[in-house]
Amino acid sequence: MAKRWRIGLLGLGTVGQGVAKLVLDGGDGLAARSGFQLELARVADIDIDRPRDVAVDRSLMTTDALSVCTAADIDVVVELIGGKTAARECVLAALAAGKPVVTANKALLAEHGLEIFRAAQDAGVSVSFEASTGGGIPLLSSVRDGLVANEIRELHGIVNGTANYVLTRMLADEMPLDEAVKQAQQLGYAEADPTFDIEGIDSAHKLTLLAELAFHTPVDFHAIYVEGISRIRPADIRYAQQLGYVIKLLAIAKQVRGNAPDGNGNGIELRVHPTLLRHDHPLAAVRDNFNAVLLVGDAVGPVMFYGQGAGRMPTASAIVADIIDVARGSAAQTFKQLTFFHEGSRALRQAPMDEITTRYFVRVTCEDKAGVLGRVATHLGEQGVSVASIIQKEFGAPTVPLIILTHTAVEKNFRAALARIDAEPFVTEPSAFIRVEAEE
Repeated sequence: MAKRWRIGLLGLGTVGQGVAKLVLDGGDGLAARSGFQLELARVADIDIDRPRDVAVDRSLMTTDALSVCTAADIDVVVELIGGKTAARECVLAALAAGKPVVTANKALLAEHGLEIFRAAQDAGVSVSFEASTGGGIPLLSSVRDGLVANEIRELHGIVNGTANYVLTRMLADEMPLDEAVKQAQQLGYAEADPTFDIEGIDSAHKLTLLAELAFHTPVDFHAIYVEGISRIRPADIRYAQQLGYVIKLLAIAKQVRGNAPDGNGNGIELRVHPTLLRHDHPLAAVRDNFNAVLLVGDAVGPVMFYGQGAGRMPTASAIVADIIDVARGSAAQTFKQLTFFHEGSRALRQAPMDEITTRYFVRVTCEDKAGVLGRVATHLGEQGVSVASIIQKEFGAPTVPLIILTHTAVEKNFRAALARIDAEPFVTEPSAFIRVEAEE
């Protein structure tokens, strides 16, 4: 006989309905596969009367989320409220009542995770969050368990489907960014306000959690460098393609050797920004609203995870898997093994952007006259930035784009050179640049 496991569900929105559907429809099949008969025991939502496409017994529903968190007959609380205020209050209340928590709330965990994880530790229960970073992709469990024999050296991820869809349309259809965003909204890939996705904030939330698990260190979300895709123009995509590259919004985490304050230990480099990747790079082929993460371990080498990173049913699938893990007791054991949130755990230094080294794609809009290219190259050279290739095809117009691909340079030096270039009278608008990854 499968053991009954009673769920308190907070939030019956898109993903919450997906979880309810899997639990209600799973029945004996899910019980046979898992060993547990999942029961939707209580459901809280701000509006219990609005139409939904999943039939939940109205007698189970309430607008009082906190009452669900502390109910004696609930075995696990599933938080799908979203946001950081009410969700934080409910999660902390559930933990204080001795309830394990399952959540997909990456913003909550990225910004208040240490407080929440320590509260769970004090209460002797677990917090499970597989669905917070890769939707239906079993990414966190793979990093935490499947790659436990490895020291993770670096991580590159396309972890926001909305931004990836927009960039795909800009490349495939030569579509302006604002038009591509509108199309993403019409298809349900983007919110009415797409800022979190387009400006890289959602990616940074996910990178926080991935880096904490990969490098076993607490991460300061606010210290992550974040730059979105709102300044990418179709011309940038076109010129990048001519040079053999595609543009992706990447979440990047790397070990930095000898980068601790004492000069002897390790540090980490954490950043989210548009990035040029060669056409043959594994992540370059990830299109539309799909996600992918490429990890490099010291023993296994490169490993890539690919799939639907968001959406109702893929995310619900990961949440139900977490619920089963809690019921089996494996979540509690796993949670005890996580060390990054323990009091006194040593935080690796997060290297500032000024210190990173990479290559750069630069678009300088300038007057078409003699001596311009020489002055630009001089400014770059004086800061130790060498030129790998140049494109200047549009002659005869009053202003022309000068496209430069550099060799590897230090960010601080590159920005100093760019400031000097933009101060020249022949430059007609601020120059644009995009970093180039996995090179040299």
